[in-house]
Amino acid sequence: MGVSNPFAPAPASLPARELTRCRACRRLVAWREACGRRVPPRFHDEVAARGFWARPVPAFGDAQGWLAVVGLAPAAHGANRTGRMFTGDRSGEFLYAALHRAGLASAPHSAHRADGLELRGVLITAALRCAPPGNLSEAAELERCRAYLARDLAGLARLRVVLALGRIAHDAVLQALPAAAGPPRPRFAHGAVHPLPGGVWLVDSFHVSQQNTFTGRLTAAMFDAVLDRCRRLGAGEAGAE
Repeated sequence: MGVSNPFAPAPASLPARELTRCRACRRLVAWREACGRRVPPRFHDEVAARGFWARPVPAFGDAQGWLAVVGLAPAAHGANRTGRMFTGDRSGEFLYAALHRAGLASAPHSAHRADGLELRGVLITAALRCAPPGNLSEAAELERCRAYLARDLAGLARLRVVLALGRIAHDAVLQALPAAAGPPRPRFAHGAVHPLPGGVWLVDSFHVSQQNTFTGRLTAAMFDAVLDRCRRLGAGEAGAE
């Protein structure tokens, strides 16, 4: 069966400003910039050397990737500080170690934007590009950011699998589909596999946040199994779903 990107073509209209200059959500702008002014002591040296990003965070990875990993939003002193998706916090440590074990990352950790890390076949993006207070996003903020997610997904000509980290990411992926292409809305469930138009698959996982990984709700073995399912679906293996 042939595969075509159901998110293509890319949205014709996006907010007038480029992503990293976006100030559409006042609450998020105020929070992301306030975090940059109140840097925890453990980050003082790094911020002195590389600065504090405090802007919307762009997607990171392979622009020719077959797999898109969709998270929720930058962490206040993680990606909001470093400017790279899932970089600078425990969630990222878990994610990049897993991607490296799966042969999808050149190193098991992501330190900063200039560390030379490369992803192989994977693009990491998110439903929301600015850190929300208390890690709690609002519906209107997700809606304003949706065009950026849709653009990232539409730009992957070789897209085969979308991995949603958590229910909000799952919903955001489905909402990024053109209305005519959207299937009946499947419910989020860890390990679930949902067919999308064009032969692309949506795979669900619990988010790689500390509240899941530190409590054992999501283990390294569980996430490795999800990535292996993604790999098999991407390779078109019969019965992988």
